[in-house]
Amino acid sequence: MARDYYKILGVPRNATKAEIEKAYRRLARKYHPDMNPNDASAKEKFQEVQEAFEVLSDPQKREMYDRYGASFQYAGTGAGGAGPGYGGFYETHPGGFTFTFDDFDLNRFFQERYRDDFLGGRPSGTGFEELFAQFQRAAGRARPETGRAAYRGQDLHSEVTIPFNVAVEGGKVDITVNRPGVGRETLAVMIPAGIEDGKKIRLKGKGAPGPAGGEPGDLYLTVHVAPHRWFERKGNDLYVKVPVTIPEAIFGAKVEIPTPKGRIALRIPPGAASGKKLRVPGYGVHPRDGTPGDLYAEVQIVPPPQVPESLKSSIEQLAREYPRDVRADLHWP
Repeated sequence: MARDYYKILGVPRNATKAEIEKAYRRLARKYHPDMNPNDASAKEKFQEVQEAFEVLSDPQKREMYDRYGASFQYAGTGAGGAGPGYGGFYETHPGGFTFTFDDFDLNRFFQERYRDDFLGGRPSGTGFEELFAQFQRAAGRARPETGRAAYRGQDLHSEVTIPFNVAVEGGKVDITVNRPGVGRETLAVMIPAGIEDGKKIRLKGKGAPGPAGGEPGDLYLTVHVAPHRWFERKGNDLYVKVPVTIPEAIFGAKVEIPTPKGRIALRIPPGAASGKKLRVPGYGVHPRDGTPGDLYAEVQIVPPPQVPESLKSSIEQLAREYPRDVRADLHWP
């Protein structure tokens, strides 16, 4: 039964070239032997898809196929004309490589050589001998035209979770991916400074290998940022919780805190309330492209684990020094 190339690719007979190419890429990925190592029928289906695309993607071959059907390969083009290759003989191999025998005109050979055998010009059999000789000579000059059926490999997608400090400062992380036709592979990925949670990094050429020797696809890596115990990011600004003692909050102090640029001395003003935010300009996130953010240090007053009896009376006296109820404005709604 003759093959219906349009049915194989799943496209209508009036499909555009773009629609044919899109259908081919989808089916080539689906049935590629590397993607189906345990499916014996995948290779056969892949070859059918390759054969259908080879014909329908070539305007001249497609015209002949639409006119004569699957038997177009045996249809002549008139006196002195070439066969279906229009000047050559084509053979499509399973891997998608196309070899062109440029110097052999099959139609003309039979018109000029084969005619002589049966019209008395030569002894019977000479034409076939020369036929095989020309095949051999042409095969020796065959050249691969890998661009005709070589298509780009499938893009792959993966995810990675990176430490908070690497997202802010940038750095290198190692990931392991399982690439079809390649296997498990460890890749070193450079993380740009200031990358945000959910952003993607494109690793060119690290996707699936291309069918028929085509260029490989890309790997798209979605980046997730692990939370930090003390730091939080909002845009390009960083927020850090700074624990201080009751005396430091009452009398003020200078405390040392870590930042992406190293440790700095932060001044706590006298009477600082818990939750007060102190701004440090330029010490936030420095993205590769964008405006650097600031650092906001949030004061968190920490009481001592226990209060000795000798201090209780002093603390009670301190409580009486408050001029008003500190929860007077607390209400619902």
